[in-house]
Amino acid sequence: MSIVVEFTIDGDEFLLGEVLARDPVAHIEMERVVPASRRLIPYVWIHGDELDQFEASLRSSEQVIDLTRLDQTNGSALYRIDWEDEAESLIDGIAETDATILEARGKKEWFFRIRFDSHAEFADFNKFCRQQNISIKLNRVNTVTDRGDPSGFELTDSQQETLFQAVRDGYFEVPRRTTLEQVGNKLGITQQTASENLRRGTNKVLKEVLMNPS
Repeated sequence: MSIVVEFTIDGDEFLLGEVLARDPVAHIEMERVVPASRRLIPYVWIHGDELDQFEASLRSSEQVIDLTRLDQTNGSALYRIDWEDEAESLIDGIAETDATILEARGKKEWFFRIRFDSHAEFADFNKFCRQQNISIKLNRVNTVTDRGDPSGFELTDSQQETLFQAVRDGYFEVPRRTTLEQVGNKLGITQQTASENLRRGTNKVLKEVLMNPS
């Protein structure tokens, strides 16, 4: 039975967090991590007004082989980061236990939401962290039992909050009783972020319900 684990970790406890914290961007989110040969390739969203400074900072790092800007919206950009071999212990540990990163965001302190296929894999990850002297602060462990659990849809916290707020305020009703700007204002996020959260969250739920019926 799979489980979803939430934990926080200081940015200087893992290399990616340490490198990303060097510049003044407002917010960082990890999109996914893809294995490539012996390396792990992280994809990250950067939200802020200093994207050029962020790029210069990362390119000056000895651990970064290459940095590619893949996409850009208002005040945000998606990057692919090519790392040196065996550069990142924490992400290595997640990959070695076949875990899936559902959400990862932060700067000086990072929040991770990870799905493990079993309790045994989570135990292996804990063992790996102890061996590498990586200190994580465990916040919550949820067992994914059925589709009624929102974590079964692999929604991030922000996507789940936006979906709940939109449904609660009647965004999907005809006629609509609210706007994305109003939804965003209630959550303390921009209209653009509310729109992105809503599209991505709705896409995940619809794919799970329509393409993987139980």
